[in-house]
Amino acid sequence: MELLAPAGDWDSLLAAVNNGADAVYLGGSRFSARAYAANFERDRLEEAVEFAHLRGVKIYVTVNTLIKDAEMAEALDFLHFLHQIGVDAVIIQDVGLLELVRRYLPGLPLHASTQMTVHNPAGALYLAAKGIRRIVLARELTLEEIKEIKAKSGVEVEVFVHGALCICYSGQCLLSSLIGARSGNRGRCAQPCRLEYRLLAGGKEVKVEAGRHLLSPADLMALPLLPRLQAAGVDALKIEGRMKSPEYVATVTRVYRRALDRLAAGQFTYSREDVLELARIFSRGFTSGYLEGNQGRDMTKSFTGCGAGARR
Repeated sequence: MELLAPAGDWDSLLAAVNNGADAVYLGGSRFSARAYAANFERDRLEEAVEFAHLRGVKIYVTVNTLIKDAEMAEALDFLHFLHQIGVDAVIIQDVGLLELVRRYLPGLPLHASTQMTVHNPAGALYLAAKGIRRIVLARELTLEEIKEIKAKSGVEVEVFVHGALCICYSGQCLLSSLIGARSGNRGRCAQPCRLEYRLLAGGKEVKVEAGRHLLSPADLMALPLLPRLQAAGVDALKIEGRMKSPEYVATVTRVYRRALDRLAAGQFTYSREDVLELARIFSRGFTSGYLEGNQGRDMTKSFTGCGAGARR
C-alpha cells in the first residue's frame, strides 16, 4: 500500500520525503481545498516535482475546490501546466472540470477527491468510466464497504488513515459558509465545529460528559487496522494534514512507514510508543472513525489540547 503524506509548504515536503512517504500531495496557490496553507507557486511546484521524482516519490496536486464558470479557463491552464511538469496525478472534485480535462488533456492522470463523496460501487464505477484512475473514498465508510467498492469497481482506492475528521461529509459542511462567509468547498473552512457549544433542552443546558466541544470529532488513527485495510484491497493510505507543521508530517509519516515495513515483512506490530509519538505531536483523542462501524458519540472525545503539530 502506498503511503501518501501531506505538504502545505516546502519544509513539510522535505519532512514527508525524508521520513518514508511513497507519495506527497500538495496544492498550488489557487483551487486548493486548503487555501490558508502556504501552498506552492508554479516555479516551486516544478521544483517539488523534480525533487520528489529524483528520490522515487510521486507528487499529486490538489485542484479540489468547486470551480466557478468564470474560473474554468484558468483552472484548465493550470492543469495544462501541471501536465507539462510531469505531476503524477491531479486530485479534483468538480465534475465539470473532469469533463473538460478529459476533452482537452486526456493524458493527465486524475484522482477523485474525497469531496466527491464516493461511498458505493455505483459511484466508483461512474467515475472509472469517466477516466478517473483512483478514488479517495468518503471517510464515512466501514472496512467492509471499502472492500465491496474495491471488488466491484476494480478502480484504485485511497483511504484516510490519520488526522482530522469532519463532523459531516468531508468538505461539504455549510456551517462555516453560513456563519462566517468562508466556504469549505472553496478551501476556506473556518472550522466552527472545533469551537465550544452549549447543548440546550427546554431552555436548560444539558451537561455532556465530553465537555462543550460537541461537534468536534476526535482524530482518526488507523495504525492498528493496517492489515485489515490491506485485506480490503486498499491501494493507498492517506495522512491528513496540509495545515499541520513539518514536525507533524515527519512524525506521522515515520510511524506509519515503520508499521507498513513490518507489515510487508509479514511481521506486523505496533507499540504503545508508536501511539504515544502520534499523540504527542497532535491529538484531540484518537478514534478509528467509521472504519469499524459508526461509533456515535464515542467519535467525539473530550478536547485535551494540541501538540506541537498545530500551526494555529
